[in-house]
Formats: sequence, C-alpha cells, structure tokens
Amino acid sequence: MLKPAFSRNVLILSACQGLAMTASTTMFTVSALTGEALASDRALATLPLGLQFVATMLTTIPASHLMGRIGRRAGFSIGAGLGMAAGSLALTAAAMGSFWLFCLGNALVGVAQGFALFLRFTAVEVTVAGQRERAISYVLAGGIVAALIGPELAKLTRDWIPAAPFGGCFAGIVTLFLLQVLLLQGLRVPPPSGPVNRGAGRRLGVIARQGVFIVAALSCMVGYSVMSLLMTATPLAMTGHHHAFGDTAMVIQAHVLAMFLPSFFTGDLIRRFGLLNVLFFGALMLALAVGIGLSGTGVWQFWWAMVAVGLGWNFLYIGGTALLTQAYRIEETAKAQALNDFLMFGLVATASFSSGALQARVGWEAVNYAAIGPVLVVMAAVLWLKLRRVVVPA
Repeated sequence: MLKPAFSRNVLILSACQGLAMTASTTMFTVSALTGEALASDRALATLPLGLQFVATMLTTIPASHLMGRIGRRAGFSIGAGLGMAAGSLALTAAAMGSFWLFCLGNALVGVAQGFALFLRFTAVEVTVAGQRERAISYVLAGGIVAALIGPELAKLTRDWIPAAPFGGCFAGIVTLFLLQVLLLQGLRVPPPSGPVNRGAGRRLGVIARQGVFIVAALSCMVGYSVMSLLMTATPLAMTGHHHAFGDTAMVIQAHVLAMFLPSFFTGDLIRRFGLLNVLFFGALMLALAVGIGLSGTGVWQFWWAMVAVGLGWNFLYIGGTALLTQAYRIEETAKAQALNDFLMFGLVATASFSSGALQARVGWEAVNYAAIGPVLVVMAAVLWLKLRRVVVPA
C-alpha cells in the first residue's frame, strides 16, 4: 500500500491532476471552435491547440530541471500561476476578436500543462517500492474530475460573457488554476534518500538507446498523439455533420471518463497480466477506435470511438510511464523524464496541427486513416520487447 505518511501527498497530487486536466479538457472542448470563429481560414482552427502542445513540449525539459533545483511544490505553483495568466489572455483575446492573442493564451496553457505532467512522476517519489503503477494510476484518476466537470463547465459558462465567444469558459480556467495553487501549498515531497549528483549518471543517448526506454517512449508518444489527433478533430467533425454542441460536450465527457476512470484498476491489471500485455491491449483499443470512426458519423459512432480512444490512451500512458521508471537511475530522473515528455509532446503537437488541416481539407475519414500507422508501430514495438525479454530476461 501507499506510505501512510505520504497518503495526503497522493490525494493532493490527484486533486491537482484533476484541476489541471479539467482546465485542459475545457480548452480541448472549446479551443478549436473558438479558433474557427476567430481565424480567417478554417484550416487554422486547431492552430491554437497545436501551439499549446508545442509549448508543452518545449516546457518539459526546463520544467523538469527547474523542479530539480527548487522542488516540486514551487515548480508546480509556478506552472499553475502561468495557467491563470493563460486563461486571462484567452478571455481577452476572445473579447477583442484577436486570433493571434488567442494562440498566445493557448501556448501559455501548454506551458502550465508542461509543469503538470510531472504530477504523475511525483507520485512515484512518495510511494513505497512495488506500488509505482498503482500510485501513478491514483494520481491520474484525478482526471475523472475533468471528465465530470470540464465539458459541463464549457456548456454552463460558454455564454456568460456575450462579448467574448466562450469567454466564460476561459474565466473558469483561471479559477481552476487558482485552486491548484492553493492546494499545492499543502504538498510535502521528501528529498531523495541519499545525496544525488544531478550531473551524474549515464549519458542521455545511452539511456535513450535502451529497448525499455524506446518502447516506453513510443507507448506514451503514440497513445497521447493519436488521442490528440482524433479528439482535436472531433468537435469540428461533429459540428460539420450538424450535431448540437450539447452532443459534442457529451462525447468529450465520455471520452475523458474513459481516459481516467480505468485508472482505479489499471495498476492492478498491470500487476496481474503484465505491463507489456496491457500496453498491447491499449494499442488494440486505439485500432478499434479507428475502425469505429471509419464506420460512420452518427453521434453514437463518435461516442464509442472516443470511448475507445480514451481507454487506449489510459493503458498506453500509464503503462508507458510505469515502464519508463525501469529505464533510469535516481540520478538520471530529470533528464530521462524530460526527454520522454519532450518526445511525446513533439508528436502530440504534430498530430494536433495535422488534425485541423486534415479535417478541413479532406474530412473525418482522413483523420482516422492517419492514426493507423502510429498504432501499428507501437504494436510492433511492444511485441519486439516482449520477445526480446523472453530471450534476455530484464
């Protein structure tokens, strides 16, 4: 079980994860629609969301090293403060009708999320050995709050500020990050058990060439990028097929629930069936999502496709994170975690940029076809590591 002395930390981390993901889910729900309203070209609708992921990618490395110097609590607080500024900028941009200011607001949300990514790694630092998968799952389970509140917040607040499209949603984002700042003041992360030379350890290239690191990174990269590709395009595709905004919010809500609800038992599934088997099943769920997405454009087809995407993301993201912890030593923590998340959000940004253009220029089917290649790659990588570990036990 989790260390009793640190159980409060895990609860705080989970709550902060929920608040951060609620802000992210709210932005997911309305960003492309706001971008479409503000941009001169509909193909640019997902550019703000793409910039959010680019900013997250560029933040991972400095955020990881900054927290290595000043501590987790201070680092997370800085990230949440930037999130408050991001919501304020997005609100101002919507009121002014400025597409490029809205892009800047999205980018700052990405910076805030770049800090929040390390909440899941912090769970490992406050947990006894042998329970890492469960601790990661518990923290990510905080995202259930995002599923329940995010889309509902978007529906409830979208018209609160008539002069700003979805302005109430962005005001809500400011509040969510403020609550995160307040909660973080109760976080207590212990220092490493022994002296750590942060410049010590193997070179980053040596760490990254390990089979374990490669498969862990691919699992996180593909799980997150395929989710982003399909989720980012879904509000635009549903609007294009004349579905109501309430239906779109319902689909996004089901998707986010599917992302985080399994977190209560994903750690146990990993312990029972094995990490690599759970990763492979996650890839299968993404393949199923593509099949459903290609079968039609009814509300319930979108609903089931997004549920399958959410499940696939959960198994690949939690499994990939757990596998990554096997690839580095304590003195290599910051650089290994930063590289993984840098690579992950590099691909996520590419997927998000591509999503809007594919949806606008070609259509929903093209978005789904674009996901097939990455899913096959991660399936092959997991099978490769599974066979390799039979010959050379880890």
